[in-house]
Amino acid sequence: MTDIRERIIHDELDQQSIDPDPIKQFQKWFDDAIADGLKLPEAMTLATATRDGKPSARIVLLKQVDERGFVFFTNYRSKKAGELDDNANAAVVFYWPQHDRQVRIEGTVTKVSAEESDAYFQTRPRDSQIGALVSPQSEVISGRDILEKRTRELEEEFRDQSIQRPAHWGGYLVTPQRIEFWKARPSRLHDRIVYERQGHGAWQISRLAP
Repeated sequence: MTDIRERIIHDELDQQSIDPDPIKQFQKWFDDAIADGLKLPEAMTLATATRDGKPSARIVLLKQVDERGFVFFTNYRSKKAGELDDNANAAVVFYWPQHDRQVRIEGTVTKVSAEESDAYFQTRPRDSQIGALVSPQSEVISGRDILEKRTRELEEEFRDQSIQRPAHWGGYLVTPQRIEFWKARPSRLHDRIVYERQGHGAWQISRLAP
């Protein structure tokens, strides 16, 4: 890990060397985190808010990034899903401390297609598929034994069958409007480069004070 920090600490972040496409720039940093074996590089803090602006945040896992934005999957009956139904604005943060790098994303969230959710669900381990059926996510339950009992029942029910995605589970796409890249530098004079989407779809790139 020392070698990683010694190599990464000399990185610079400036408007001349950064990719003009923030998704491609993110992919470069994400690939670095994977290549260096960082633990859960796909972990991201997702912040949502109620209709009246009360915020909440939790860690979810990035499952896909492409030209559209950032995709994660969850229970559509969960607290975060309810907040997204009422307020589609959200923020995401990735932090890779071994690389002294952070990415902040602000945008709007929409459900991906049923076909995309179906396709991803079939790639999940079988116990995770059953888990999606078992858990009434975010609801109060009397004890863990309820979950374990229901798990055993479903394992028996689907013993010789494939498991189809339940309608209450699927993906969300975060479509970014603003993406900020942060890189630690000496004396806390960190690099901060922000991309802001313009009305015609192009990205405006600016440097921010640390």
